[in-house]
Amino acid sequence: MRTAKRLHALPPYLFAALDRKVAEVRAAGVDVINLGIGDPTEPTPDKVVKSLQAHAANPSYHRYPSYIGALQFRTAVASYYYRRFGVAVDPESEVMALIGSKEGIGHIIWAFAEPGDVVLVPDPAYPVYRAHTVLAGAEPYPVRLVPERGFLPDLNNIPPAVARRAKILFLNYPNNPTGAVAEKSFFREAVEFCRQYDILLCHDAAYAEITYDGFVAPSALEVEGAIDVAVEFNSLSKPYNMTGWRLGMAVGNRHALNALGQIKTNTDSGQFTAIQMAGVDALGPEHDGFVAERRRLYQDRRDRVVAALRKAGWEVTPPKGAFYVWLRVPGPWTAEEFALRLLERAGVAVSPGSGFGEAGEGYVRLSLTVPDARLDEACRRIVEAGQQL
Repeated sequence: MRTAKRLHALPPYLFAALDRKVAEVRAAGVDVINLGIGDPTEPTPDKVVKSLQAHAANPSYHRYPSYIGALQFRTAVASYYYRRFGVAVDPESEVMALIGSKEGIGHIIWAFAEPGDVVLVPDPAYPVYRAHTVLAGAEPYPVRLVPERGFLPDLNNIPPAVARRAKILFLNYPNNPTGAVAEKSFFREAVEFCRQYDILLCHDAAYAEITYDGFVAPSALEVEGAIDVAVEFNSLSKPYNMTGWRLGMAVGNRHALNALGQIKTNTDSGQFTAIQMAGVDALGPEHDGFVAERRRLYQDRRDRVVAALRKAGWEVTPPKGAFYVWLRVPGPWTAEEFALRLLERAGVAVSPGSGFGEAGEGYVRLSLTVPDARLDEACRRIVEAGQQL
């Protein structure tokens, strides 16, 4: 049986490959602490769980959902955006429900990019941006993120000939995998760049609520005129511990959302309405305290990991956002070699930076989403293995 040629252009999906390797090592009897996946282990807020249980019993929600999302959910998203960012959007035309933000990010590429087009993809970055560009037959153009610029892309370095072929610019702040953040002034620059070259700005804001040291992440849509060129993808996964619920949203330019909707209506039938109704409860102001507690928890974990590694002589830059630590690999090892040795010798799984792009070589990504005691034990093992290596 012969598969499509497009599949051969894709590398193995980083996190699926990592899961398989972790399973192999665990099967050999090793106690593995998995810092490779950003998946909170704490439960979803109890009120949200109870809301789902109640709405799941409503027989009217057992039928096909709305393709673009229940109006109640889209209205709750619009209210959240106004409360959190001061951004006013029309819930009927400028908000769309997603089956997790990953789905919308992948599908919008199909709506705008085709063979011969360019998609501007940060390097390193969440692998989905590049993967779906390749699947759509377009060309991913890497825009390097380097520590000297705080892992912000230099848009002026993109050749005009490339920019004129570009259909989409992806940004992601707070950033996965580096933990970098962006000020509103940077988004103003990005909006102007996209307006100049008629490019759709796609901002992945999945970690907007996970920031540290008092920093408050802005929305790209806060920039005046951004809605003319931008769509922001957001998610309930990270701030509300709802990764398994698969509920996200796209907010912004109505033309872009309409195009995304054309792809979605021919691909999926929308998210279960009961889950959307539970999402309405999650997005209410009564859960702002829960989100603030998540920030305090992850900042405490960040500080403990940074302190433990620095004490052992590692050079570590504390992230300003997201729940990852972007760590330089010591010695002569590649990122993949070091990650493999940590797994085999220390029973700690981390993500090799090379899985996020060529510019990720020389780094590994550690997640802060495991319980405190396991995180402390993982740090102890990493330090011990690093000294041996």
